[in-house]
Amino acid sequence: MILTVTLNLALDVTYLVGDTEWGGVNRVRAVHRRAGGKGVNVARVLAALGHDVLTTGLAGGRTGEAVLTDLSQAGVPADFTPVGAESRTTLVVSEPGGHTLFNEPGPEVTGDDLGRFTAHFRSLLGRADAVVLSGSLPPGTPVDFYATLATVAADRGVPAIVDADGPFLRHALSGRPAIVKPNAAELARAVAHLSSRHEQAELLREAGAQAVVVSLGAEGSLAVTSGGAWRARVPHDVVGNPTGAGDALVAGLALGLVEGTPWPDRLRRATALGSAAVAAPVAGDFDPGVYDSLRSAIIVEPIA
Repeated sequence: MILTVTLNLALDVTYLVGDTEWGGVNRVRAVHRRAGGKGVNVARVLAALGHDVLTTGLAGGRTGEAVLTDLSQAGVPADFTPVGAESRTTLVVSEPGGHTLFNEPGPEVTGDDLGRFTAHFRSLLGRADAVVLSGSLPPGTPVDFYATLATVAADRGVPAIVDADGPFLRHALSGRPAIVKPNAAELARAVAHLSSRHEQAELLREAGAQAVVVSLGAEGSLAVTSGGAWRARVPHDVVGNPTGAGDALVAGLALGLVEGTPWPDRLRRATALGSAAVAAPVAGDFDPGVYDSLRSAIIVEPIA
């Protein structure tokens, strides 16, 4: 079983619109409301692929209840720790020319909330083959909390994947996660003094991560590991909504981790899933046809 952690759970709202008139009145063509947060999106993809998965984290208030109800209706197994504050809502405005994302900060959590979650997390690790720690952390969470969880998992023999940004990413390295997965902008923020992505990723690996995978959007992905480095290239652009593409890529990495797939094949499948997610209208989904066609078409080359 793959365990995914979403500490900053969200109700994701996507507005599909025409050309937005900022400062004016706009008509929304369609609205999608569903459970969100990066770990939840990873769990959706894994469930759609037929893999055993459980998603956990913190959930509070009516928004948290709505998210858990949506997960239940979607058939995504969930076991969240309740908190007193209200879980957040995110908003994506999706228009032909692009997509704009508004993220609320999330609930203010307490030390007691985090202590109860950590105890619950420990209990779930006995069933897990790997754990995914992804997304932002709500206000009140220590900056090194992902490092703490990764260490707890490692002590139980469970490898961790971390997908985070800024100080949360940098501090997570001390927990020696099996994989960290920044995108290009997150990587640059973490290692601003180097210009080469390969060198930036290698520095993160030297700081504690066993492997670093960088999602590069339409350019594919980059993996830097102790056994070598590889670049995956997508043969053609995939048009759609990029929100959640990185989460689908992480789902592919998690599968490769538990299956022991060689890195070139692992990177190829993960990159195909990320690209196929762009072709789906909302985060947490992917287009199976695009995935099948890209999985054999993506080129993975070693980097000297």
